[in-house]
Amino acid sequence: MYDFDRKVDRHGTWSVQWDGIEDRFGVSDLLPFTISDMDFASPPEVLAALRERIDHGVFGYTDWRLGAFREAIRHWYASRHDTAIDVDALVYAPSVLNQLSQLLRMWTGPGDGVVVHTPTYDGFRKAVTGLGRELRGVPVGDMAALERELARPDSRMLLLCSPHNPTGRVWTEEELTAFARLAERHGVAVVSDEIHADLTAEGHRHIPWARIAEPGRGRRWALITSGTKAFNFPALSGSYGLLGDPDERTAFVRRMETGEGLASPAVLSLTAHIAAYRQGAPWLDALRGYVAGTMESLGERLAEGLPGVVWEPPQAGYLAWIDLRPLGIDEARLQEELVAVEKVAIMPGGVYGTPGFVRLNVGCPREKAERGADALIRAANRLRTG
Repeated sequence: MYDFDRKVDRHGTWSVQWDGIEDRFGVSDLLPFTISDMDFASPPEVLAALRERIDHGVFGYTDWRLGAFREAIRHWYASRHDTAIDVDALVYAPSVLNQLSQLLRMWTGPGDGVVVHTPTYDGFRKAVTGLGRELRGVPVGDMAALERELARPDSRMLLLCSPHNPTGRVWTEEELTAFARLAERHGVAVVSDEIHADLTAEGHRHIPWARIAEPGRGRRWALITSGTKAFNFPALSGSYGLLGDPDERTAFVRRMETGEGLASPAVLSLTAHIAAYRQGAPWLDALRGYVAGTMESLGERLAEGLPGVVWEPPQAGYLAWIDLRPLGIDEARLQEELVAVEKVAIMPGGVYGTPGFVRLNVGCPREKAERGADALIRAANRLRTG
């Protein structure tokens, strides 16, 4: 039903990945595997709903609490994640990072510590440090280091990426429960960014933070997310969240409607979310299967072309996090080789605080993904010392 091999020319569409490549890499004629969006058209069911709404022709002020938006979210969490949510606990914001910024202002102060797992999504770093908070990283899987950082008297927030970006790790229920206990023990708020949740691979299960946290007054936790990642309409903007404490929820909504001036959300974002959550499951399942096939192809190419590299497909998402450290390659030299010789743009691990890795976006037709993998292998082999 869905042709993910079809190429869509994104040049001239103000695309950050395609048209904005020179801003980050210094040249414009590169094949990009960079920012976390996909080269696939959005689901036809979403496009049909958008066309119908556009044909209506009137785009006046809207309210996300009216109509089908909240009920579509309830349906999605029940059918997709086996989770019952309270629609009265929902909040709305232009983006997930905007939600994070508001929560940082509400629950932390200048100089306070915000604990994250490393490697760390660069959007987290920009949001936290840009507001004058201190980013405190702990390695993925190191529970002892996590508790040490949360126990510091000025640590105020545990910021989760669930599933984790860039590694693609899906946290187990046991891990999430342990995070919750540590946060409660040390009086730390929890914010869980779950925008990659719907891209969890077969064999793994995403557990929404709303199933882990205990609702009630005095419990500072938030689940922040959006359908824009999984269904590939980030340029429409729009996100939503769940806040456990009703007073904190009221404060968040008041902040958005007054201090931020968000009295009316983007109506096309609401339309796209409703269509995606009501009709988009078959497309999403087909996409996940296609990405799994691409990851399998990538693994075969890496095993044959870089036998010193041990790599496994991510547990969620379309971002391949590849450890090149066994090859002894200098990251700067590799980037020079990729850009100048291979004419590809691939994100270096240093962007996420872990040099020696690369993050390869394979949310694209398989032929393109294979070109990127082959370019990486050729460049690495020319430079390898290990």
